Amino acid sequence: MDIMKADITLLELITPLFNAYRMFYEQTSNLEGARQFIQERIANQESVIFLAMEGETAVGFTQLYPTFSSVGMKKGYILNDLYVDTNYRMKGIGRALIQEVFQFCEERNAHFVQLETAADNVQAKTLYEKMGMQLSNEYDCYVKRF
Repeated sequence: MDIMKADITLLELITPLFNAYRMFYEQTSNLEGARQFIQERIANQESVIFLAMEGETAVGFTQLYPTFSSVGMKKGYILNDLYVDTNYRMKGIGRALIQEVFQFCEERNAHFVQLETAADNVQAKTLYEKMGMQLSNEYDCYVKRF
């Protein structure tokens, strides 16, 4: 397995994985919308995407969005998306993608990397905790959806 930082040349490999990720979260399939969204993120340098490959097959990805910590006066990253194709799960791909994220953040002297997941996503939560991430109850998170 190889993990690479994605650029626009990998758009067609990322798109079906991103679409499948959205469907996992009960969104309607929309390949063209997924392609456009990822293309814009890459073109505008608004996210960092790592792609896991098994030979010529794209098997997983993670997407980070940069943010900042005013208190820490450093950049932080939100690990917004992590997905591994169902046929390739339980093979260490998710772990490898997260490790790549940690390395990327450490190399950039980031203040933090954070993520959110569904409360019932036990498999993912178990992995995150094994990777040294901790559930934070330090702050309440408020949301207003539009």
